[in-house]
Amino acid sequence: MAEDGGNPFFSCRSCKNPLALHEDLLSKKYWAKSGAAAYMFSHAMNVIVGQKEDRKLITGVFSVADIYCSNCGQELGWKYVQAYDPRQMHKEGKFIIERAKILKEY
Repeated sequence: MAEDGGNPFFSCRSCKNPLALHEDLLSKKYWAKSGAAAYMFSHAMNVIVGQKEDRKLITGVFSVADIYCSNCGQELGWKYVQAYDPRQMHKEGKFIIERAKILKEY
């Protein structure tokens, strides 16, 4: 299903579980909690969304929920649940996934 017509997709580096389609990649200019490079996706699949919490990020305070691979449990990044700054509302519902935790597959 994730290979949909041969289009590239991203999978969990630990277990190869498909996580996001390449066409859902919005930006490569984000940073994970660890300071490592991260990508923003409009959609993610095969993830477990944890408890939401307010977190101070570079661009302000957001309600976010950590996300985990549904197969191996690897923490991948987070989902923006709510932005408190109206200028940041475009991030709501989007997923941030750490680059080092995913593989691009074809």
